[in-house]
Amino acid sequence: MLSKEEYNYYKKKVLNFFDESNIILSEKEKENIEIADFGLERLNEFGLQLIEYINTERVCSKDLVLFPKQICPEHIHPDIGGLPGKEETFRCRYGQVYLYINGKFTPDPKASIPKDKKKYFTVWHEISLHPGEQFTIPPNTLHWFQSGKEGAIISEFSTKSTDENDIFTDPHIQRIPKIK
Repeated sequence: MLSKEEYNYYKKKVLNFFDESNIILSEKEKENIEIADFGLERLNEFGLQLIEYINTERVCSKDLVLFPKQICPEHIHPDIGGLPGKEETFRCRYGQVYLYINGKFTPDPKASIPKDKKKYFTVWHEISLHPGEQFTIPPNTLHWFQSGKEGAIISEFSTKSTDENDIFTDPHIQRIPKIK
């Protein structure tokens, strides 16, 4: 759980990423930046910062910011009410992103996971995304991702987002952020 001071510190870092990448946000968008530490209180290792532009019954658009080497933990978007889980396309805008999904194991993956959390990462087929490259993650696909050494910005285009329903491999994770 982040304190208000920590939230404001990380929010400034996120705004710097957007400024350096020439991505302009409205004042309302700046106020609505989400800082997710997944309840682990290890934001520099595990976390995700995002701004949601639109989330209707059919489509969603977000920008995700990852600090250098930051990991969004392994998870799946489950079926909800008989509808397939979220389908999402990640388009790298800045930095480099290592995305991991089911498939052939990638020898010598670029990502590095802290030893105490390694058991919660089970898919190791690596897809490396540079600026201008994108990949679509099908519904019900176990996945996780980590940024490269300079961090990353990813534009996400998806079907309706219901982040509160995401299922994480690590049972200690709380998806919805809380601020002290």
